[in-house]
Amino acid sequence: MTPPELPHPVLKSLLGAWALAACSPEETAAVEDHLGSCGSCADEARRLREAVGLLQRPDSLDLDPSLRARVVESCLDRRPPRIPVPEWAGAYDAETARLDALLQDFGDAEWHAPVRLRWYDGKEPASRRTTVAGVIAHLLAVDGLVALALGLDDPLAGLGPDLPTPAGRTEAYWRASRFPPTRSVRGPWREQSHAIVRTVAFTGGAGRMPVSYTDFSLPLHDAMTDRAFECWVHAEDIADAVDYPYDAPSGRHLHRMIDLAARLLPEALTERRRSGLAAPAEPGRHLVEAGEPGRTLRLEIEGSGGGEWLIPLDSPAAAPATDHEVAHVALEGVEFCRLAAGRLAPEDAAAGQDGDREAIKDALLAAASLSRL
Repeated sequence: MTPPELPHPVLKSLLGAWALAACSPEETAAVEDHLGSCGSCADEARRLREAVGLLQRPDSLDLDPSLRARVVESCLDRRPPRIPVPEWAGAYDAETARLDALLQDFGDAEWHAPVRLRWYDGKEPASRRTTVAGVIAHLLAVDGLVALALGLDDPLAGLGPDLPTPAGRTEAYWRASRFPPTRSVRGPWREQSHAIVRTVAFTGGAGRMPVSYTDFSLPLHDAMTDRAFECWVHAEDIADAVDYPYDAPSGRHLHRMIDLAARLLPEALTERRRSGLAAPAEPGRHLVEAGEPGRTLRLEIEGSGGGEWLIPLDSPAAAPATDHEVAHVALEGVEFCRLAAGRLAPEDAAAGQDGDREAIKDALLAAASLSRL
């Protein structure tokens, strides 16, 4: 664009508007062309720009939490990855990156800030006190179960011959630390999460590979969602400990987490019934045959990542059916996740409820019992 020819007095009068970025494109071009040849106006323009800078409020050094997602999306639009991360591993990739971004500027005081890990042990709330560094050590230890299933190195190698459960691995790691874990745990945790994501990208078709948690096992694609869920929940624990805001996952990733919890509910209900913690089947009622319709609870999750799930109440093998629906529960998505994480007591869940009250109570307690150390 060729700048318009304006007389010197007009250009000089525009310097204040130019410093405030209030000129039209044509005026801006004319002023900037003039500044290259007029020393006195250039000096005045520099002083005005400096004055404007003093008037502006300083920008926050905290990055927009959505910045990474926007940058990655833009990069992938320009050049798709040669080996893409499977959709079922995307939540883990995103949540580990978000947590690492939160940790990057922590000083010693933040790494040693107290954190209380909470879960529901099936009968009542339980908790364990640790630090921010201890939480990352916990994630490192339990993510190691996925690493082992993928043939990667176990971060707990050499700590004992039998470290099967998530809680057992965590306690072993904490005991083996000569001192409480420090910021040094961040490096191994992040290296392991990167290695897991790279490996599943190369073995994208192996999503059904079993990952053993000893008491139960999950297909790899569900185990990756489980680890993403725990990473987010513990990132919130850490953010709360240092008084820092932390957003929920994207709706797409939140939906995967809710879907996994909903699919695990029937087995959790059955385990509670076997332990005498849930109401038995109605008198005279027999467990239905596999694939046959049985009593059903409709779980409605509202908000980002939500949807509807039909939960069989009498047996995990029963087929849920709308004409056998005996109860309806509605919960907001993040609230349901916090219930499943043991961060929200079942009796405190602000649920819309309709139908069989005992079935609803059992379902909410079963959701809370999905949590663990």
